[in-house]
Amino acid sequence: MAHEFYEDESLRRILTQTKTIAVVGLSNNPTRASHHVGEFLTRQGYRTFGINPGLAGQTIAGMQVYASLMDLSEAIDMVDVFRNSQDAAQVVEEALQLNPLPKVIWMQLGVINPAAADKARARGIEVIMDRCPAIEIPRLHLTKR
Repeated sequence: MAHEFYEDESLRRILTQTKTIAVVGLSNNPTRASHHVGEFLTRQGYRTFGINPGLAGQTIAGMQVYASLMDLSEAIDMVDVFRNSQDAAQVVEEALQLNPLPKVIWMQLGVINPAAADKARARGIEVIMDRCPAIEIPRLHLTKR
C-alpha cells in the first residue's frame, strides 16, 4: 500500500480497536508535536506510554515514560513513531522484538520508511506512514473529548 493513501475505513478500524499506544520520541516540551499528540491521545481514552531514554522514569502529560519499548510491561497495540524517517527503522526493529507484537506501527507526518514498513508488514503488523492520529481522529469524527 502506498503511504499516500489509506482507506478511511482502515484508519477508523485501527483507531477504534487500538487501546494502548507507545509514543516513541515523546518530548517534555509542550510546544512539540509529540507532547501535544501524546496528551491528545491520552485525553481520547487510550492508555499511552512515552518512550524517550532521556526522560525515562518521568510522567509527562499523564504518560509514564520508559527508555525503550522493551521496558514496557504490557502489550502495546500501536507504536506511534515521532522519529525521523531513517530512525524509524530502528523503532521498527525494536517493535519486532516485542511479544506480543504490536498490531500497528504508525509513523507520524513526514516519517516515511518503506523498507521498515515492509519488514513490519512481513510480520503481520499494519503500517501507517506520514499521518497523524491527532488529525485523523477528529477528521473521522472519532473524538471522545
